[in-house]
Amino acid sequence: MNKTYIPRLREIYEKEAVPKLKEKFGYKNSLACPRLEKIVINMGIGEAKEDPKIAEKAKRDLSLITGQVPKICRARKAISNFKIKKGTIVGCAVTLRRKMMYEFLDRFINVAVPRIRDFRGFNPNSFDAQGNYTLGISEHTIFVEIEPDKVDKTFGMDITLVTTAQSKEEARELLKLLGFPFRR
Repeated sequence: MNKTYIPRLREIYEKEAVPKLKEKFGYKNSLACPRLEKIVINMGIGEAKEDPKIAEKAKRDLSLITGQVPKICRARKAISNFKIKKGTIVGCAVTLRRKMMYEFLDRFINVAVPRIRDFRGFNPNSFDAQGNYTLGISEHTIFVEIEPDKVDKTFGMDITLVTTAQSKEEARELLKLLGFPFRR
């Protein structure tokens, strides 16, 4: 009984979303259907230039949320208007693929999003020309992995869902079939 684990959202994609996408857009092959390629999560921590401990806290929190160690991003060149020197820590980022990606998206949609105050849905027009969707979150404390009592500073994050869709309509339909909560 060597059964491999398949994330719940991946099963929904294969069993429900692919047939509906094939029917709606007329794909002949299921491999031609758009799918999630990766999820990139970026957390800007500009305050780290004054206090380096903030970068460590952001890195720890992002690794708790995603289950993967984030990469520390440094400034490529100095910007005097923002008082940033070359090599200063400005953020941290994680790229999730395969099972980790589906697990994160499932937890995000079903657990974290309902915890957002006054949530009415995400903007359905935030797609770029290639069919990728980017959204911003102002507080990282919506994730259950973070204990709000132990948080000194809240961080915002950008989440980009990279798809193989050829158009905005295909990507919007894909995310809608996966249960993504768009505004009406």
